[in-house]
Amino acid sequence: MPDYYDILGVNRGANKDEIKKAYRQMALKYHPDRNPGDAGAEQKFKEAAEAYDVLNDDSKRSQYDQFGSVGVNGGGTPGFDFDLSDALRTFMSGFGSFGGFEDMFGGGRGQMRASRGGDLRVTLHLTFEEIAAGVEKTIRVKRFEACSTCNGSGAAGGREIRCPQCRGAGEIRQVQRTMLGQVMNVQPCHNCGGTGRVVEQPCRSCHGDGRIKKSKEIRIDVPSGVAAGNYMTLSGEGNHGRRGAPPGDLIVLFDEEPHDLFMRHGRDVLITVHITFAEAALGTAIKVPTLDGSAKLKFPAGIQSGHILRMRDKGFPGLRGRGKGDQLVKIQVTSPAGLSNNDIKLYEDLMEKEPVILEKDRYSRFEL
Repeated sequence: MPDYYDILGVNRGANKDEIKKAYRQMALKYHPDRNPGDAGAEQKFKEAAEAYDVLNDDSKRSQYDQFGSVGVNGGGTPGFDFDLSDALRTFMSGFGSFGGFEDMFGGGRGQMRASRGGDLRVTLHLTFEEIAAGVEKTIRVKRFEACSTCNGSGAAGGREIRCPQCRGAGEIRQVQRTMLGQVMNVQPCHNCGGTGRVVEQPCRSCHGDGRIKKSKEIRIDVPSGVAAGNYMTLSGEGNHGRRGAPPGDLIVLFDEEPHDLFMRHGRDVLITVHITFAEAALGTAIKVPTLDGSAKLKFPAGIQSGHILRMRDKGFPGLRGRGKGDQLVKIQVTSPAGLSNNDIKLYEDLMEKEPVILEKDRYSRFEL
């Protein structure tokens, strides 16, 4: 797993201003426009963007600091999950409002590309058993897809003309005067969506948008060991962009359904088992439920309430097969109720034979 703090060159206690400053320096240094054709620089640009995306978000940073990860790579392999388009979006969202970046890179980039389609986000609720074994799920989403009538062009006859609002540039530039001088703000043209072209005669099916709303079934292969808050990115499964622009992504957020018996603590599974006085005193063996069925567990003679036994490798697997947790069994000795006269006499005889608890041993610190 990459160390995001090392990538940006900041310590773990860095505040947001320090993180943003470090990312800005790296992003400007390794930006593709400044390093055309340099694969190494592009990789560092993507690494810096992913590190900034995580450390600048309080929720993601907290999860990363605690677990060392914030999501599940859709490809199932460790490493960076940002592509170049993700990195560029992070760069523009973080600094695009400052304007004038084309001057830093030695000139404008010309006509802008059409805006990609919007991302979709769904929450997938999983049982403990599904998380332990991994599962294949099929979900149905409603999204924008390319119009079949015009093949996504938005034009009835396939003819496009130059956008009259931006005059084919695909962007609108505005100069603002501030105390520091003139600042240029560049925004995509809303009339043409940044393409610089508009349709002459809109398609009647999609009204010139190039896409229509449809319902789509998508299969999701959920790896074993995920946890609530993990997510998976399915590239290209989001909304299709307007008039042939690339699609967005589908973000699948995982959540855990409460279990009737088990609780989860990281990779470990917790369960409480109730036994009788006789079973506690003499010892016993009981079949205990597990995530994949049941397993026999031996309770030694003289076991006390609150004692915890460990069942090795009966917990959740780690992501990408990194070992398994354990099942922790907490003992609860159950007192009998509704005793008959014979039962009362039996327990009175037992009390006389039980060892006396000394005053110094009768009390102890309360522990949760």
